[in-house]
Amino acid sequence: MANARALDKRRKSVRNVRKITRTMELIATAKFKKAMDRAIAATSYTQRITQLVNSLADAGLEVSHPLLEERKSTGKAVLLVLSPNRGLCGGYIGAVLRTAIPHISVLRGQYDALQLEVTGKRGISAMKFRGIIPDETFLEFDDQPRFHEVDKIAVRYLDAYMKGEVDRVDVVYTKFISSSKQIATLETLLPLGSLGDDSETKQDKKKDNDRPAGNLDYEFLPSAESILKEVVPTSFKVKLFKCFLDAAVSEQIARMVAMKAATDNAGDMIRMLSRTYNRARQSQITNEIMEVISGSEALSG
Repeated sequence: MANARALDKRRKSVRNVRKITRTMELIATAKFKKAMDRAIAATSYTQRITQLVNSLADAGLEVSHPLLEERKSTGKAVLLVLSPNRGLCGGYIGAVLRTAIPHISVLRGQYDALQLEVTGKRGISAMKFRGIIPDETFLEFDDQPRFHEVDKIAVRYLDAYMKGEVDRVDVVYTKFISSSKQIATLETLLPLGSLGDDSETKQDKKKDNDRPAGNLDYEFLPSAESILKEVVPTSFKVKLFKCFLDAAVSEQIARMVAMKAATDNAGDMIRMLSRTYNRARQSQITNEIMEVISGSEALSG
């Protein structure tokens, strides 16, 4: 039978661990609610501006924008992988890596050069562990990414694409669909013709197509070129920012679920240790009683 004192010490240790995991679960829950509010608030704007760009592209206008044109050249591609700075979030990181690593091989086979950029300490260390060295790393993004921080990256991508230095920009992140469903996703952000591939945008586009043809006519002031010059780059920036927001809320959900599972497992372990401790303590008391009785009989004999 196990030692009762050792069992009690182990039980106290597990209780302390349960307090920590419970606290982390509560913190992740609070951060998840804030991150989800930001992601939901950005969703409608992102969908609408993406729909607008697609509608302008389908309106039969004679004007065009370089960001909307497909590139036939295969010079250089950029892959941005969004990962967290902290761990203890279950299979969140693993799902992102399982999506990103095979795509790295695909892009290296299709393009002459690949620039790999990774955000988050966990993703960076996991890539290096597998022998993949990122060309650019970012550690400043946390559970509340700011638009001005993402805008710096977006502007760099836009400038490189407009100058012909980059022919494609992909991003791997965890897409937030609902509080019970998040999916590691690969999206091509440049050229912008791929931005309207999600199901929600397709539904909005179908609604527009169901309207009378006159409703799809546009009048531009001051000109179509000036409108596209502002709207098209903005649609890319908000889409990239939405990827960061989705990754942030998905990370908090994954951590919340993982910490809840750890808390529940700690509770089960405490109950098991308590039963074992009670049996060991009962056995110890019984042995002590038997020793007293045996000593009393020896003295009386």
